Amino acid sequence: MKIVKLLGAATAFGIAFAGAATADQLADIRKAGVIRVATDMGVPPYGMMSPSLQPVGSDVDTANLLAESLGVKLELVPVTGANRIPFLLTDKADVVISSFSMNAEREKVIDFSRPYGKIQIVIAGPASEKVKSFNDLAGKRVVVTRGTTADSGLTEGAPKAEIVRFDDDATLVTAVTSGQADLAANTPSVIKTINERRSNDPLEIKFLINVFPYAIGLRKGESELKDYLDGWVADNLANGKLNTIYKTWHGADLPDMND
Repeated sequence: MKIVKLLGAATAFGIAFAGAATADQLADIRKAGVIRVATDMGVPPYGMMSPSLQPVGSDVDTANLLAESLGVKLELVPVTGANRIPFLLTDKADVVISSFSMNAEREKVIDFSRPYGKIQIVIAGPASEKVKSFNDLAGKRVVVTRGTTADSGLTEGAPKAEIVRFDDDATLVTAVTSGQADLAANTPSVIKTINERRSNDPLEIKFLINVFPYAIGLRKGESELKDYLDGWVADNLANGKLNTIYKTWHGADLPDMND
């Protein structure tokens, strides 16, 4: 399923939901004393379950920091890459913090905060796969996570590839590590996770599909909440808290947002 189809459905959700949208969601969150944050727990190291079955990762820590700043409790809402927008538009979550990359199609139906990071989308495969461009993927089996920017980029760039879609990154990682596929379209962090389990035949990055800034997703028309989130991102980039979270989980500093 192409991301365009997902967004078409999300648009329908948005139209149906528009009349029920709150006038000031920020005030409602503070009144309720809780913020519902949609996060994908199958995207390590952004979101995952610890051995003790506790949610951890850079998205989880970012959500905790936001709740702490608002003075409210955090309620994590598990989602997949494909249903982040529908969950937001049907009021199952207040915001999305889930390595949520910004693109023009998504911005037709939702708003984003100021970006606070960047995410690369790459094609990766073992050394035996001589792949340097989309053209080289013709006839090859490539796995991707459904409804993501990797999915849309691969679908558009390699229409002759045999594309196999999984509902979350965790399932994709299992498929590649178990030998069901060798080529994957995803982020370097997911490729790193694959290689930790596939050390005998690791994947290498073949080429870059695109680079997207990522941000906090919210419903359109929530100007008070958007202003708060924009200021919150700016403050926590400046004081280094978002960088500390990112470095803890990714082992490197956040990319320069001015590049």
